[in-house]
Amino acid sequence: MSNMFRRTLITTSMVVALAGNSFAALTPAEAQKLGTTLTEIGAEKAGNADGSIPAYTGGLTTPPPSYKKGSAIRPDPFSAEKPIYTIDAQSVGKYGDKLTEGTKALIRKHPGYRLNVYKAHRSAALPKTILENTKRAALSAKTTNNGLSLVGVHDAYPFPIPKNGNEAMWNHLVSYHGKAIKLTMEGIYTNSAGRTTMVNLSDNWFEYPYWFQGDNSGVYYWLKTMMTGPPRRAGEGLLAIDPLDIANKGRSAWQYLPGQRRVKLAPDISYDTPDFNMSGVNTFDDVFLFNGAMDRYDFKLVGKKEIIVPYNCYKLVYESTKDKAFGPKFINPDYVRWEQHRVWVVEATLKSGKRHIYKKRVFYLDEDSWHALASDQYDGNSNLYRIGFAYLTPSYDELAPYALTHGFYDLIANSYTLNFYAAEKGGVKFFTKPFSSKERTPDSLAGSGIR
Repeated sequence: MSNMFRRTLITTSMVVALAGNSFAALTPAEAQKLGTTLTEIGAEKAGNADGSIPAYTGGLTTPPPSYKKGSAIRPDPFSAEKPIYTIDAQSVGKYGDKLTEGTKALIRKHPGYRLNVYKAHRSAALPKTILENTKRAALSAKTTNNGLSLVGVHDAYPFPIPKNGNEAMWNHLVSYHGKAIKLTMEGIYTNSAGRTTMVNLSDNWFEYPYWFQGDNSGVYYWLKTMMTGPPRRAGEGLLAIDPLDIANKGRSAWQYLPGQRRVKLAPDISYDTPDFNMSGVNTFDDVFLFNGAMDRYDFKLVGKKEIIVPYNCYKLVYESTKDKAFGPKFINPDYVRWEQHRVWVVEATLKSGKRHIYKKRVFYLDEDSWHALASDQYDGNSNLYRIGFAYLTPSYDELAPYALTHGFYDLIANSYTLNFYAAEKGGVKFFTKPFSSKERTPDSLAGSGIR
């Protein structure tokens, strides 16, 4: 074997090895599309051919006249609009190519379920600094550990032009809801008998250190939850922290139980562990349609598609009441606004040797915000199992495309949930500074809990 051939073979082997552990950033030529034909975070600026998706013009940045400055309740800026058409069991076949498999299954399963489809508004808007930072970071952001960890980026969307499924899902994981959020929420569960129950009443503090300029914690997500109801759960607390290098460091989580009067590590609050905050009817990685580490699945970037999804759902998120919004089989269709938008489609297939109750998952990521707006979950027999939706409501006063309110329909149990429902509990309050260091510690759970 010649020295030249040996060097070539070694070099090629190194490239192959590195390719399995790290994905390169964009080329300068690709990055030049950002801010020109593409938005800074990678969405197509142009509308579609038939005009059902408009051109992007910067999103909704002016509150409607009915909004009270400083309020955590955001009125619907499109309340005067009427549906342009309705999709039900009789017409679902006509629109099948514009619907997720889960949406079609839901329409066919429940007589009376329908989609009220409205004119599309590309209302998601982001602060100028995020847009500028994303253009710069596009040349340096990359993943390591086979796409499981994120490096070389901060305060920016890492992959505005994703090359694979992991990159697209990282955009979702760090997607901008705001820098810090406080809300009192209810978790809603409607069982197969049609009975709606509040299974979670809690105060929640969200913080996204990733979006704070100068933060070097290596953390992208921090959540503290203190339960105030129902009575049997009052006083419980949960703290969860997700790092950018989640492959090596993993999620840190602690739980406080009043009966034990101590804070304990909670390593199982992840993956398909039943989410006790929602009475165990969803998994922990169902939260926000997907969260946590990506190591149990192979993520495939299928491409971009025009899909009818929940969008601009102000009526449900801010203006509804439980007695009117939650029916015995599904959320009242009059409270959910559907629009046609472009989404990135990502398929997640369970890896050989890995365990999860979902064999396959399909995620639909909004091109204008990177939030997952819909998801389809399949069981071990490849049957459609659960269907998830996030109810996006861009916060025009904060330029934050908020999408934490989300829920699932269980086709097997014939039930549904809605998580982080705050319409009757004061809405969603945004903060621009980090919470105090005292609030961030596990010990704060015991200090806040009811004993």
